[in-house]
Amino acid sequence: MVFQYSALISSMTVHENLALPLEELTDKSGDEIEKLVDEKLHFVGLPDTKNLLPDALSGGMRKRIAVARALMLEPELLLFDEPTAGLDPVAAAVIDQLILVLRQKGDATCIVVTHELENAFRVATRIAMLYKGKIVEDAPVEQFKHSTNTIVRQFLAGETHGPLTDKRAA
Repeated sequence: MVFQYSALISSMTVHENLALPLEELTDKSGDEIEKLVDEKLHFVGLPDTKNLLPDALSGGMRKRIAVARALMLEPELLLFDEPTAGLDPVAAAVIDQLILVLRQKGDATCIVVTHELENAFRVATRIAMLYKGKIVEDAPVEQFKHSTNTIVRQFLAGETHGPLTDKRAA
């Protein structure tokens, strides 16, 4: 799980944050853990951050460290909660690129929860839209962009009148 606000433990270094799941949930040796920490930090492009505390990192760096931590146990499924929220366009593109690399490598299925359409269209192969707890559309990206569903159309257009807002006003 990659949490929206990274959920790094503020009193622990980057190395300690990444090593924690392996120390708690596996029998890996210190050398094996060290190798995996280095590997994941290299993957996210932050090999020199090992001894830093989260407060010393930018928001984009914290998100990348959160991705590295989520990868430590080599999961088959990764859930990203608003991975680019609050990031500038360049930092958001870096996170999107990490998701794309993970998808291309095929090591894990990535589910991305986001309201940021540009990022969703960049990383998704399929998009599902939830409304009132139900999936109202589930389609490949290009099909989703051209949906005839009025809820999806209003959301994509950012219109103030339609099924999303008319019922809220009642």
